[in-house]
Amino acid sequence: MKPRITLITLGVDDLEQAVRFYRDGLGFKTDGIVGTQFEYGAVAFFDLQTGLKLALWPRSSLAHDAGLQPGGRSATGFSIGHNVASKLEVDAVMEQAAKAGAIIVKPARDTFWGGYAGYFQDPDGHLWEVVWNPQWLAPD
Repeated sequence: MKPRITLITLGVDDLEQAVRFYRDGLGFKTDGIVGTQFEYGAVAFFDLQTGLKLALWPRSSLAHDAGLQPGGRSATGFSIGHNVASKLEVDAVMEQAAKAGAIIVKPARDTFWGGYAGYFQDPDGHLWEVVWNPQWLAPD
């Protein structure tokens, strides 16, 4: 299998609230909610970077599509890493997320491996790490 990740889908409890958080709070670009004419079809897509999108889909729709029973939230199943260009940018993104309604679960601080990072949870409990890694250059 060649790694070709093009879409990250997050199951959400309230699609409209989640769209407001990512669009209005974090400034992610979207055309809004589409697919409302289909049962289990309402979804919102956001452009993250070239070749990568974020989808927000109601948990019940995601579970239905996968043929699974809806499960509970778990913030520790995975995290999404947002790599930035400086410690100051980490702090700025963390502040923006907090103003948008995120819960800061770990304020940004120096890491044991030489970087600087903090964690927040979106309104649905998904865990984001905002990180400056001196070994990785953040894309523009």
